[in-house]
Amino acid sequence: MSVPPPNRSSVEVFDTTLRDGAQTEGISYSVDDKLRIARKLDELGVAFIEGGWPGSNPKDAVFFERARSETWHRAKIVAFGATRRAKLQPADDASIRALVEAGTEVCAIFGKSSVLQVKEILRTTLEENLKMIEETVTYLRAQGKRVIYDAEHFFDGYRLDAAYALQTLQAAVRGGAESIVLCDTNGGSLPWQVEAAVQEVMAKLGPAVLVGIHAHDDTGCGVANTVAAVRAGARHVQGTINGYGERCGNANLCVVIPNLELKLNLRALPAGALAHLHEVARFVAEVANLAPNEHMAYVGDSAFAHKAGVHVSAMQRHPDAYQHIDPRVVGNQMRVVISELSGRANVVSKAGELGFENVDAATGAKVVELIKAKEHEGFSFEAAEASVILLVRRLSPDYRAPFSLLDYRVIVNRHGERHSAEATIKLKVEDQETHTAAEGNGPVHAFDKALRKALQPHFPLVKDIQLADYKVRILNSNDGTAAVTRVLIDWHDGATRRWSTVGAGPNILEATWLALADGFEYAVAVQGAPKVETIS
Repeated sequence: MSVPPPNRSSVEVFDTTLRDGAQTEGISYSVDDKLRIARKLDELGVAFIEGGWPGSNPKDAVFFERARSETWHRAKIVAFGATRRAKLQPADDASIRALVEAGTEVCAIFGKSSVLQVKEILRTTLEENLKMIEETVTYLRAQGKRVIYDAEHFFDGYRLDAAYALQTLQAAVRGGAESIVLCDTNGGSLPWQVEAAVQEVMAKLGPAVLVGIHAHDDTGCGVANTVAAVRAGARHVQGTINGYGERCGNANLCVVIPNLELKLNLRALPAGALAHLHEVARFVAEVANLAPNEHMAYVGDSAFAHKAGVHVSAMQRHPDAYQHIDPRVVGNQMRVVISELSGRANVVSKAGELGFENVDAATGAKVVELIKAKEHEGFSFEAAEASVILLVRRLSPDYRAPFSLLDYRVIVNRHGERHSAEATIKLKVEDQETHTAAEGNGPVHAFDKALRKALQPHFPLVKDIQLADYKVRILNSNDGTAAVTRVLIDWHDGATRRWSTVGAGPNILEATWLALADGFEYAVAVQGAPKVETIS
């Protein structure tokens, strides 16, 4: 099987989220998890998906077995392994046999490039290591496999003994590897070191050899090192979604790919696929059961969030004022954040974003003053957009709150081993006083049940409203139990709508009441209202 010459106008993306990414502390994929992620990566259009090391554990062996029955539209599934062991023939090495039996068209194998690794870790000779590399690649090629060779510890080895490091690459080329991937395995290299080394390697190997980069992030330069390698001529990049990986992680493909396409004008994904990157990043985080990094470049939810008033004002005049790209290109969106740093432009923009158009500057200024005063008391509106829009609504002269609090009482009891709580609440709803009580397993539960009991006869949609999360934060902890408490509640309606509200105060129940009341008021008065309103 002949190897075509590298395409210098495009870059092969080799995703190792399922193998290197699985080495992240705190991640443990099931076989179903790995298949779900692989399908998503195939839809995205990466060239290769490294599924795991079939000779290392039963889970990876099962993954490859199940992957063989799947239809892969764009990506090639890759089995990963090492060169044969010293003094063994490839056919006699169980891990090499497992690579063949994985049934993939493509195999990726790693070998040692550093004299230190050969002598101290493999405990073999430099000549034997060269044979291990060449013979393993040759054997796999004879089995009909395409082979990608990962030169482990290349940059460290190149600094120790450049001549020997190059010999290891040439051994893989003689064996028939279709690409030679230079690995910064310890993640200690810097961009200018990587760029210089890649240039020298390409000069030695010649233009017919496809050179790649596999960077770890131990200096925080994983992405920068990858881009530096591509600038030097590499046209194969390895990394993981969200930068998952051993220790500090791998080069983050969610940042590498848009840098290649938008900054270096190189094709890395099929046309139109870049717009799905934000979705893929969050999908993989969800399957990995890790919180998304909201501040990640390009795909984090805060990547195009604007908080300072001067920024938002400028953004209203020109979309490029404080953004380096249109966020929609990577499937993201611009957001306005409301806080004590906001100007009236933030409020006007946020109101429009949430469906309330034509909020005038005077109203925006009043809301800003309210927000600054309330944040001084302990509120935080950055993650509580529903509470922000209620501040706007309440300034409208024709707005009428759907309910108002007259009185509440919460009693918490312990009798033996049994704990209970009871809440009574008196509301004014549509000019009618409503007095209800409810029991719960704690004061917040009882409070929530009593409030629902009072509201549901008047507003039937209340039965579908659910609390998705309830967060409590103590602000000034030096005050001990007298500290101000902030409560943030995330809500959803059982379908697609989600919103968040905030309350704060030295009394945790009062802070909870404020967040609960905002949540129900928003659902009743705002979600049930026309989508676009005029407030002035």
